[in-house]
Amino acid sequence: MRRIKHYQFGFEVWGLVLFLLVMLPNFIWFAIPAPNDILRTASSTPIIDMVSSFFQDLTIACLCFIVNRNRPPLRLSPCVIATIVCIALYYIGWVFYYTGNTQAYIILLLTVPPCAAFILFSVDRNNLPALVFASAFAVCHLIFGIINFII
Repeated sequence: MRRIKHYQFGFEVWGLVLFLLVMLPNFIWFAIPAPNDILRTASSTPIIDMVSSFFQDLTIACLCFIVNRNRPPLRLSPCVIATIVCIALYYIGWVFYYTGNTQAYIILLLTVPPCAAFILFSVDRNNLPALVFASAFAVCHLIFGIINFII
C-alpha cells in the first residue's frame, strides 16, 4: 500500500513522446499502404486484438498521466538507451516491411520492439502500473503477430 502513495496524476511528456514515436509509422501506414500489405488482412484473433487494444490504451494512459514522485530525472540511463534502440529496431522493421518483406523476423520487429520500449520506459520511470499493462499488452500483441502472420 505504501507504493501507491508514490504515484500521482500528472503529465509525463516523455511518455507522450514515446507513444507518438511508436505510432508515427502506423500513421504513415494508415495513409500509404505498403506493397504486399499483409497487415491489412482480417485478423483471426479478434478477442486477443480487443484485449490487446485495451491494455495498450491503459499503458499509454499510465505512461502519460501516472507519475511516480520518486522517479529519477530523465537521463540517458541504460533503460532509456535500450528504449531508443527498440524504437530504432521498430523503424528498421517498418523500412523492411515497406520493401515488401513480410518474413517472420520482420513481423517480430514490428511486434516486439515497441512493446519492449514501453516496458523499458516504464521501468526507467518507476511506473509500476504502466509496466503491468505494458507487459500484458506485449503478451497479447505477440500472440496476435504470431497467430496471424507467422504460424
